[in-house]
Amino acid sequence: MAVEIKVGPPQLAVHQGFTILITEPDGSIAWPSDKGLYYNDTRVMSAYAIFANGEAWTLLNSGAPAYYGCRIFMTNTDFTTEADPIPARALSLVLSRVIDGGLHETHEITNHAKTPVSFNHEVIIRSDFADVFEVKAGKIKRRGRVTSIWSDETDTLTTWYTNGPFRRGLRVSCTGDDTVAWVNGRLSFAVTIEPGDTWRGTIRFDMLDGETVLAAPAECVLNGSSDQGLDLLNWRAGVTKLSSCVDSMERLFNQAVEDMAALRLPVQVEGKVVFVPAAGLPWFVALFGRDTLITSLQTIMLNPEFARGTLKVLGAWQAQEVDDYRDAEPGKILHELRRGELAVLKLIPHTPYYGTADATPLYLMLLHATWKATGDIGLLHQHLTVAEACLSWIDTYGDRDGDGFQEYGTRSGAGYENVGWKDSGNAVVDDHGNLVHGPKALCELQGYVYAAWRGMAEIYAALGRPADAAALTAKAAALYDKFNAVFWNEAEGFYAYCLDGDKKAIFSVSSNPGHLLWCGIVPPERAARVAARFRRPDMWSGWGIRTLSTENRAYNPYDYQVGSVWPHDNSLIALGCARYGLHEDAAAIAGDIHEAAGFFVQRQLPELYSGVQRDDTNFPVQYLGANVPQAWAAASVFALLQAMLGLQPDAPNDRLLIRPALPAWLPEVTLRDMRVGRHLFDIAFRRVDGATVHEVLRGEAAAVVLASSA
Repeated sequence: MAVEIKVGPPQLAVHQGFTILITEPDGSIAWPSDKGLYYNDTRVMSAYAIFANGEAWTLLNSGAPAYYGCRIFMTNTDFTTEADPIPARALSLVLSRVIDGGLHETHEITNHAKTPVSFNHEVIIRSDFADVFEVKAGKIKRRGRVTSIWSDETDTLTTWYTNGPFRRGLRVSCTGDDTVAWVNGRLSFAVTIEPGDTWRGTIRFDMLDGETVLAAPAECVLNGSSDQGLDLLNWRAGVTKLSSCVDSMERLFNQAVEDMAALRLPVQVEGKVVFVPAAGLPWFVALFGRDTLITSLQTIMLNPEFARGTLKVLGAWQAQEVDDYRDAEPGKILHELRRGELAVLKLIPHTPYYGTADATPLYLMLLHATWKATGDIGLLHQHLTVAEACLSWIDTYGDRDGDGFQEYGTRSGAGYENVGWKDSGNAVVDDHGNLVHGPKALCELQGYVYAAWRGMAEIYAALGRPADAAALTAKAAALYDKFNAVFWNEAEGFYAYCLDGDKKAIFSVSSNPGHLLWCGIVPPERAARVAARFRRPDMWSGWGIRTLSTENRAYNPYDYQVGSVWPHDNSLIALGCARYGLHEDAAAIAGDIHEAAGFFVQRQLPELYSGVQRDDTNFPVQYLGANVPQAWAAASVFALLQAMLGLQPDAPNDRLLIRPALPAWLPEVTLRDMRVGRHLFDIAFRRVDGATVHEVLRGEAAAVVLASSA
């Protein structure tokens, strides 16, 4: 296709930590819309527009040079003043924004005319303080009271929203080369500019949360000398780096590195701040269980610090008691923690909400993976109490009826119908497209528990507890046998999606069984058949594996989880294929996602995209409302690379196992600054006569070992 097509929503996103600004490309926030300035699950600014004597400015170009800042270039239409009319394009406006806690923006207006100009530079700002859940749903209910106070002495507008114990505010402070006033719902700067001169004004937005003030940065600096810029440089310096002769792969990798930097969420635990990946922008900038755990698993070879932070934070929030409203049981790992009005007033159960069936075994999988990547035995001692509570939950609450399988069903009147990764209400369907009734035993839940038990058995052995290791090994073996007897469909060469509430196997074809390959619960003689089923046209879109077969009556390529393509889902399937030596399948998945990424703005992989069939004349189609950037979508890049190179850290045994099989479309890559335990490696991989060879450029070559099997 000769014409370059870019796919993605027309918007500007600027964010850092818990503060997010989503606007139109010209920097405005139209009302009504889902755009705005958000902090801690509350929209603190819901409308924003700039005018010159009541006339809107015209956008020239805009962009975000960094995730924490953007720059917007505009010019004027013709408008009248008390003196003379000002012709179109006589003025230029450069609007710069930077977030670091609060938001700092600068307005620079240059007079390109031959005569002085005087006019009112006006900024409309409104705040609805809507909860992010209600904005996303498009159903906003005002419960509390909004008050605004303007101070002529400090040129400051302070707006508060109060509803019982919930209190949020926005403080807007202005400075400029001329006077400013708050008039008729607008900040109005009286501007006079001589020919060739530039007028400068600043607006600082401080976030107010009760008595807590999250101040705007003192300056609006977008280059590397700013605090945010230096932080980004330090982040890049501390992660694995990639170079390649395939420029598009290198650019995709680097964008994913920046996206992960952008999604670092500072969370306090035991008086210290640790960083975990937020799930995605704009709706999921919060602490999650499943998303955070899977992202940490995907990024383990990039930087294990996400994994360390995730284990610590989620362990601190592990449920200690039964709470039906929050679907909590002792030992369970949370699903989602929110801090907006609905959560503070307990109108939703996200305080936190524990409605996830998979986060608890995924926690154990991450603990094992982090130990294998770091070799840190102290990590196991630190989190052993949490891990053993997870094991207890799996036996006591995860297996609801004692049949040896994991089932789920909400106990909360406000809970979710589905609590696997496909958590939309219509996601779990039978082969006729009908909704499945619960309790539901998803296939991947059994795989996660199998992998968790095997990983914990290895951990117990390392801790000198052979009896506990043997007991878990035996449980895993029993689950392996029973699962493969009950879930396998010999005629289809595939696994059941789930068991329904009557223990009937549901054989609708979905992407979920791909996670079984990742977990290793598939017998080697069946693995190729499972992978081959994904390559059939009803599942293989050409842009990735669909979530549901096109042959299912519920299939909809534009719906959330019944036909769309999710990059993270594909990356886990690719890792599973690589585990069983199915290199062509893993490379084909990686190739599809790589090519799809080239169509998205800035090569930012979205949370999901539509499952339309690829041909020579089309391109990936966006899913409206998909989060961009999104953590486990961005982290898919690292997981896909890990699959193609067969990277298996084994720090406890002081080595890195590899099983590289680069595809023809990626003939050469070099990884630098890759940490495995005490080692720091630079390794070059390249295709030679159809095979992949490697060279250790830095580090102990003997510690890089070719694995005979994954």
